[in-house]
Amino acid sequence: MAKLSSSEQEKVELEHQAAKIFMRCYERDSGHKIRHLWHNRPSKPDVSCRLEGERLDLEIAHLYGSELEAKQILGRELNEETCLELRNLDSMTQPEERLLKALIRILYNKSLKHYRSERVWLVIRNAHPAWDRAQIEALRNKIDVPPSHPFEQIWMVGDWEGESGIIKLFPCALR
Repeated sequence: MAKLSSSEQEKVELEHQAAKIFMRCYERDSGHKIRHLWHNRPSKPDVSCRLEGERLDLEIAHLYGSELEAKQILGRELNEETCLELRNLDSMTQPEERLLKALIRILYNKSLKHYRSERVWLVIRNAHPAWDRAQIEALRNKIDVPPSHPFEQIWMVGDWEGESGIIKLFPCALR
């Protein structure tokens, strides 16, 4: 097996972290055992586990807002031009509007994927420190989940560490 580049290795580690956080929260909230996480390389979905003994595949996404914000959040060195662009982005749009646009973009991009799997859930980890669970829940009725997508369920981890828990986006009983 070919050795992963440092950016690929970081991506795998972030996906694994997000899946572990989601699994811990899901098990706590639902009482259903979810165990034995393993990473699928290079095939997709990103990770697989066992939910009550049955295989479940998880596609993992991270919600940063923009590529520039992702660099900042992940601790990348930013040049002055990037810092200026981030300041302009903060002043140009409302955080809730940016949250909704970023979330819809992820849902649309992921809806185009196809998997060789009987059960795939999409798990989106909120990585942006300006957005919280309450904002995500307030936007739940405004989120347009594409009508055609491969996911049995869509979930969101409310914050980087999972301290605020998980939010079910699809199917959503509140709609």
